[in-house]
Amino acid sequence: MKFQLKQRFHIPASFLILITLLLSACATSPTGRKQILLFPESQMAQMGVAAYQQTKKDTPISKNSKSNDYVNCIINAITPKVDADTEWEVTVFDSEQVNAFALPGGKIGVYTGLLEVATNQNQLAAVIGHEIAHVTARHGNARVSASTLTQAGLVAAQVLAGSASKEKQQLLGLLGLGAQVGILLPYGRGQESESDILGLVYMASAGFDPRESVQLWKNMAKASSGKAPPELLSTHPANATRIADLNRAMPDAMIIYNKARAQGEKPNCKK
Repeated sequence: MKFQLKQRFHIPASFLILITLLLSACATSPTGRKQILLFPESQMAQMGVAAYQQTKKDTPISKNSKSNDYVNCIINAITPKVDADTEWEVTVFDSEQVNAFALPGGKIGVYTGLLEVATNQNQLAAVIGHEIAHVTARHGNARVSASTLTQAGLVAAQVLAGSASKEKQQLLGLLGLGAQVGILLPYGRGQESESDILGLVYMASAGFDPRESVQLWKNMAKASSGKAPPELLSTHPANATRIADLNRAMPDAMIIYNKARAQGEKPNCKK
């Protein structure tokens, strides 16, 4: 006598949808890293613009024309080397925070406190290049996507449009506004390394000396000695590994820099 045991397994439709979504969302970053991107860039841009407007509403804007001209000079030199199709907008915030950010949708914020630690145009260019790299590498999308997968029910656009809440703070943090909204969400090591390397390329292509990026992070570490670290260090940890990675990438960055200088890329942005 033979017995046949037949089992039927029911796979929920929601699970199949999730698998399909994940397979279609797999993407490669500019340096070849694999990441999950669930949101179209148009939606990420909407989130970035909303977060930017919220920050402008909540934070005093600097009226110092010299500081504004200085920051804009650096950004105007770098952004054409990044993406000629994006119209980047910058706001200088009047705050002692040692911080800066870049958001999807072409929005950049620089805090006046950063100008005291990034002591010259090359060091500030290193910060701006690094922050822009987080956008071009779509790290905000990857972070929001990961949060969406691990926290069922998070509808990003609705959260941003709503009133102040823990969820809204978290989403702003995922986009790159962590320290500013009181929630610290450090970028992953892979994302940080990628932004460091891309940032070197961006600043060097614009004629800024990439060697100053190492001194910048040394300044950051010094600024944190014996007191609370600068906000930028809260989400962008500076350490010996980061500096070693920058030094390893420096020969290639210097080739780009020397070529840019030979082609007339010689920014002269003054505080």
